[in-house]
Parts: sequence; C-alpha cells; structure tokens
Amino acid sequence: MKRNMFAWLEGLKSAQKKKAMPILAFPGIELTGITVKELVCSAENQAKCMKVVADRTPACGAVSIMDLSVEAEAFGSPVLFSDDEVPTVTDKIVETEEEADALRVPAVGEKRTGVCIDGIKRAAELIEDRPVFAGVIGSFSLAGRLLDVTEALVYCYTDPDLLHKVLEKATSFLLEYVKAFKEAGANGVVIAEPLAGLLSPELAEEFSEPYIKKIVDGVQDEKFIVVYHNCGNTALTIIDSILRVGAKVYHFGNAVDMAEIMKKIPKDIIAMGNVDPAGEFKNGTPQSIKAATEELMKKCGGYPNFVPSSGCDIPPLSKWENVDAFFETVEKF
Repeated sequence: MKRNMFAWLEGLKSAQKKKAMPILAFPGIELTGITVKELVCSAENQAKCMKVVADRTPACGAVSIMDLSVEAEAFGSPVLFSDDEVPTVTDKIVETEEEADALRVPAVGEKRTGVCIDGIKRAAELIEDRPVFAGVIGSFSLAGRLLDVTEALVYCYTDPDLLHKVLEKATSFLLEYVKAFKEAGANGVVIAEPLAGLLSPELAEEFSEPYIKKIVDGVQDEKFIVVYHNCGNTALTIIDSILRVGAKVYHFGNAVDMAEIMKKIPKDIIAMGNVDPAGEFKNGTPQSIKAATEELMKKCGGYPNFVPSSGCDIPPLSKWENVDAFFETVEKF
C-alpha cells in the first residue's frame, strides 16, 4: 500500500509509546512449516512468511528476509543452500583486472532476484497495516562476495582500481534492483552494508559511502525510504561517513554501544538497534532477552528518534518465546 513515509517517520518520533522494528523474517519458517531453502526460493513463501510475522507481532514495519547471497548469485557466484541456515556464497568469481572488466552486470530479475521482487509485490498486497521493506546487500559488501571478503579489504590498499571497477558494476545493478522493489510496491528498502563496518573512516569514505549514496539519491523520496544497516564494530568510528549517505533511517548491530551511537544521530534521523540476534533471540531465554531489552530501552528509550530493534537479521530457528518477550518488554517500557 502506498503511504507517505516521511509522515510515517514523524509518527515514530512523536509517538507516546515506542514501537519496535526488528529484522524479523526467517523465524517465520516455524510459523509456516517450511524450510529455509523453501523460503529463499519461493516468492509465495516469502510473502506468506512476512504476513504471518506481521500478524504475530506489533512490529511497526514488515521486513523482508536478509539473504545476502541473492545479488552475488545473479552475478554468477556459487551459492550453498540449506534447510535450516541462510544461503552462503562459497567462492569468489573475480581475481584479476581482466575478470573485473569482463564481469557482466545481470539484468534485474535474473536468478532469485525475480523471486524476491515478486515476493515483495505479493507481501505488499497482503500487508496493509504497516510499511513493507525489501532487502538488498550494499555495494562494498557485494564486492566482498564477488572478490572474497579478505581480498576486497586487501584491494583497498593494493589494487583500488580493480575494486572500484567491481563496485561500479555492483552499484549499477543494485540501483536498478532497488528501483524494481519500489515499482513492486515496497515502501522502503534495507540496504545491508556489513563489510563496511570493518573499514577505517578514510576507506569507508572512498569505497562504500559514494556508492551507497548513489543508490539512496536514486530511489529515496516521500513514498520510499532507505534504511542503511551496518553491523560492524567500526560503525561508531565511521559514523560521519555513514550519515553522509543520506538515508532516512540507520540500523546498527550489537557490536557497538547503541547509547554512544544515539549521541551522534541528528534529531531528524531515525536510528534502530540493537539486541543481539544470535546471543539473545536465538540462544537466549525470555528472561535474558527481557533484561537485554530493558537495558537498551533505559539507555536509548529517551530519544524520540530511537526505534528498538534486533542488532541484525534474526536467524532461522530462533525461539518465538524470545521474540515475544522482546516485544512485550518494549510494549511495557
């Protein structure tokens, strides 16, 4: 459903009671009785999963699965699938300048990108009471999958020209991919740029910031907003670069102190985070996640522009009693 997303953001800031928006999709497999592989390969299952999660929780937004193998697969990367774990890229496909030059930018819709676009279209038709967010990988993080994560970090110093070539092609594809989600009815997109969380401020400014900003500038308006996600432990160090990409919302992982992050966030910008997804949502107890959420709310709940969330994508097979305890704690705060 089309809505004014700038007004939605203002509503979050002016609300008398906090609403949470965790990155919560994969645990829907337990509510629908499907496997992870059946989820990531089916538009119908993705939409169904988002719908059952929306029906089960009071989340202020419905967020798609964070499967960071989809875009690399479209470029030709090999991907390993599993019934109970998120798909993973298993090998690099670019090593040389010649291979970077020859790297073909896929058409939007190739491989599972078409599945994800259709999934969001279906979800937007099913979920009308809250915004629907698609999910994509960020430019530097995609380059890391095409080049190998370690190699991408090394190329920042040893072969920046090769890295920029891959980044330009990655960004070209991602911009069109996000535009397709917008056309399909999404109200926004979560751009996951975790690998940038390992960069210094200077390297983030060169190898991540301008590419993400190009995507943000190309799609964001009052009908469609960008949520920038960074779960790296240098997020606070590179916060100036992160904020310059121009997203309306920023989402941070549990590797950083959310209270310190909030000190850096302008009052007109929303920031989300950051209860540990693995340590608490998957492996914690209702008591432990309640304590972690209470601590987060005490530290950050006084900021009108703070929205409680998970620190990253909540893993498959996470415990629903923990998810319920998180929402109940936020509701009672």
